[in-house]
Amino acid sequence: MEEESYGGGSNIERYGKVMEGKTDYEMINKMLESLIGGVPYKIANLANASALLYQELPDLNWAGFYLMQDGRLVLGPFQGRTACIEIPVGKGVCGTAVERNEVVRVENVHEFPGHIACDSASNSEIVVPIHGDGRVIGVLDIDSPLTGRFTPEDQEGLEGFVKILEKMW
Repeated sequence: MEEESYGGGSNIERYGKVMEGKTDYEMINKMLESLIGGVPYKIANLANASALLYQELPDLNWAGFYLMQDGRLVLGPFQGRTACIEIPVGKGVCGTAVERNEVVRVENVHEFPGHIACDSASNSEIVVPIHGDGRVIGVLDIDSPLTGRFTPEDQEGLEGFVKILEKMW
């Protein structure tokens, strides 16, 4: 049976080995630092950051950013299918993460009250707020077609990823 792949493929496909089934966020974060270090263009940096996550994390169907503009989240750089353009604060997983100012990790988005279904293939999601000037300025949003795809280890690794991005603001 052929292995089905979403997004960037699996670690097995790219490296010929599995690192105990865990994603190497230390390596990914070093790659991000190398990509954006000294580059003053925020949108370009976010574009490369979304591409990096999409290629390095297995079993994704969307990885990208929403940025605060006029009191709502507006679509930023991403990898994946077309997406919702605006999300009100407090609505869906992204808007809830902004309203609570905390990471929201959802095992099954179909059970999340008020979930906004931009892509019907998404079954789990993690959203990490991005801070600048002492406030939430956007979110990192990652979706997977797998239910329960995101672990506490993913959350910790992605929080570190976002801390690197926050240095731009």
